Amino acid sequence: MSEYYPVSANEFTMTQLAYNAAKYKQQLRGWLSYAFASEVFVIVSLTLFLPLCLEQFARDNGFLLPDKTQPCSSRPGNETVVVTDEAARCVVKLGWAWIDTASFSLYVNSASVALQALTVISMGGIADHPPHRKRLLLSFAFFGAASAILFLALPSSSPIWPTSALLGIFANVGFGASVVAMNAYIPTLAQDSEDVIQTLHELHEAQINVVPQVVDEPESAGADAPLLPRTLSTDISGNEELTSLHAKYHATLSATTSRISSLGIALGYAAGIILLLLALIPVTKLGGSTFSLRLAIGLSGIWWAVFSLPAAVWLPSAAPPVRDDEHESSNGANRVQEDLDCQAKWNMGREIVNAWKRLGGMLRWQEIKKLRNTFQYLAAWFLLSDGFTTITSTAVLFAKTSLHMPPSSLILIGVITPTSGILGSLVWPIIQRKFGWSNIRILVTLVVMASCIPAYGCLGFLPVFKNGTVKFGGLTTPGEMFALAVYFGSVYGAFQGYARAFYAELIPAGEEARWYGLFSITDKSSSFVGPLAVGLIADMTGNIRYAFFFLVIMVWLAVPILLSIDINRGRRDAREYVYRGSH
Repeated sequence: MSEYYPVSANEFTMTQLAYNAAKYKQQLRGWLSYAFASEVFVIVSLTLFLPLCLEQFARDNGFLLPDKTQPCSSRPGNETVVVTDEAARCVVKLGWAWIDTASFSLYVNSASVALQALTVISMGGIADHPPHRKRLLLSFAFFGAASAILFLALPSSSPIWPTSALLGIFANVGFGASVVAMNAYIPTLAQDSEDVIQTLHELHEAQINVVPQVVDEPESAGADAPLLPRTLSTDISGNEELTSLHAKYHATLSATTSRISSLGIALGYAAGIILLLLALIPVTKLGGSTFSLRLAIGLSGIWWAVFSLPAAVWLPSAAPPVRDDEHESSNGANRVQEDLDCQAKWNMGREIVNAWKRLGGMLRWQEIKKLRNTFQYLAAWFLLSDGFTTITSTAVLFAKTSLHMPPSSLILIGVITPTSGILGSLVWPIIQRKFGWSNIRILVTLVVMASCIPAYGCLGFLPVFKNGTVKFGGLTTPGEMFALAVYFGSVYGAFQGYARAFYAELIPAGEEARWYGLFSITDKSSSFVGPLAVGLIADMTGNIRYAFFFLVIMVWLAVPILLSIDINRGRRDAREYVYRGSH
């Protein structure tokens, strides 16, 4: 059996000597600070207040069916939310079409995801250049934060109230694009951690008496080749020590990647809880008015911008310094000169065009076969990210429009969910270590548990719940929403950490932003199919509960795809992957 290691023994020695623990910790703090800053927008705005605010903007300008003459809100000019008839549907006219006010926010979300997909694909190649990754992250961060802050200046009584849709789209695009750049740091941060470096050192110490076979790089690998140094190929068959250390290295790297990812999610959840509790004060005092919802979104934008400043200081803004052995060798000199030439010739327009060409090349069947397990995971993630995100937004809209829960109760649910998420992200790794479960088994278990939520909502169609024979069950009472918030939060928090870290093991080194761009298209904020389908179901049936059937099917379709992934083969394929272009 032939295995490939990230660096040769000699290169590892130089890396170890150059390793600066204090600088690494500073870069990790910078990465975590952006997770602390940006996740607030997801928790406070994207999954709670933004859908509610957009629905309320439409409601303040909408009319009740069937006559379409009676306003849905009694005093929209003063932004006082008083529904005249809770049983009647509220619709708003946009252009020539009348749409359900609940569908309005879903359509906006769907449009933002489509634009976000175009953006992250275009920026993938740019973000893979270390000097530009940080600039992209900060530029999109402040663009998204500014869009959220501008909600403070736009009342629903304004004749340009549909502009709220554009602000929501821009904020979501800014978040999604910045997170692509943020996620691209994860593999490097994990590989540079002290535990991984130490384990790799033990592995190379054991290799001293083993004759290595150097695998030469293709002579014309070009700029698209992986950015890692040349690799070692060593036959470890029959060598128990090397086999054990090899397994230990990958286990340590996987655990470190998961730990960094989960810590970022936990800090982001903690930040979201803090701001949700702060937002609860004005929302309660103002009786859930449209202004209070706008205020919550604006505060999330301010938080996002302010706490991104440490990331601007601590995150690395350029490529690592060239090592001494590279300066002394002709290959090193050539590599330095190539990097300088590349930076001198760099052009944003050309990079965007190349990114789309590269995407087309990556999606050719020949390339897909090289990374079969990576693409299988992306297929599963497409269904799961849409499913999980749409479960969240649909549940919030269902609680507001069908269970008629006040904004203060929705905020409390918004606090309970991430709090449970922190607990889930800490408890599930303990469960995994105790029972020795693989990452795939954990992911499948979490998916099955999450699918129980929309399945439970489908029970509301049964006569015993629908006709009120049984007063509790089938998601027919507000109390059930609180219980499900605890359940879903504990599942979703753990799932996010495992899903992002697991993907890091399946992508080629040096192309993190490009591959995380594909990942981001269907990430937690990048739900396209789900919101569109739920919006259409709500419009056609007049009952958003029917969407729960769609969500159960969508989530369950991913399970057989997950079970077919071979993680060991996927890691090896990613290490060996070299993009050959379109010829």
